[in-house]
Amino acid sequence: MAAAVMRIGGPRVGHTLPGAPKLTVDHLYTFFVQWSPGLCTNSNNKKNSNFPNRCHIAKMNKGASSKQITHPAATNWILTGKDPKRRLSLCSFDSETEEPEYRGNVKDVLPVLSDYSEILDHRHLISLASHMPERTQGYQWQLVYSTAVHGSSLKTLYRNMAGLDSPVLLVVKDMHKKVFGAFSSDPFRVSKYCYGTGETFLFTFNPDFQAYKWTGENSYFVSGNLESLHLGGGGGEFGLWIDADLYRGSSFSCPTFHNAPLSTQKDFLIQELEVWTVRN
Repeated sequence: MAAAVMRIGGPRVGHTLPGAPKLTVDHLYTFFVQWSPGLCTNSNNKKNSNFPNRCHIAKMNKGASSKQITHPAATNWILTGKDPKRRLSLCSFDSETEEPEYRGNVKDVLPVLSDYSEILDHRHLISLASHMPERTQGYQWQLVYSTAVHGSSLKTLYRNMAGLDSPVLLVVKDMHKKVFGAFSSDPFRVSKYCYGTGETFLFTFNPDFQAYKWTGENSYFVSGNLESLHLGGGGGEFGLWIDADLYRGSSFSCPTFHNAPLSTQKDFLIQELEVWTVRN
């Protein structure tokens, strides 16, 4: 039986596939966008040229046989999930945190850091990479702020992010050597109101990696002033709270993420703090 061929990049409304008279290309396109968003990138779409999709299918050279496939130049961050749910957006309500399988060597999936990290090691990077949005994949992580480099000042942290329009990764190590933090869809800034999107999540390595994604109960993703920075909220408690000196913090369960306290102590002292971003 001849296989049906479909062009994802330019479906025509109402066009049907051979052997499936009632199944339109539009329906299939919607299905693939939801379950395999990385494979449904329109090559003619130039809108996000600064963040090209690095997780795409290898293209065949013109005239090449099926065994002669030219792979993309960038092979970092190519992930395969154990479950179709792993392909869903971070804005979904999937609470699974099982780490995915990786195709290739560990070195092929680890993101590259622009600077030495006082906190992150390969184990941390592998776990975090599997939960970062697609728009961050395949790019170098750049250090925006570090207490080891810039001192301990929330004002300086805000200042270093002025003009930044890319997502950020906040990583904390407390005095008990516990590592935890948050991924924020928006850079940190002083704001009277909460900001951010459902991509934002909290995480901890206490003791094993656990990611706490948006529950949809409220939109208290991030807020901050000159006295403190807050992530998650509701009911008078923050998922993660850090003071102006970047020395004291606290973590409580909150409706935004339904997280457990990120550290072994709800109130903790900070040993190291770093903020990273991914940008072209």
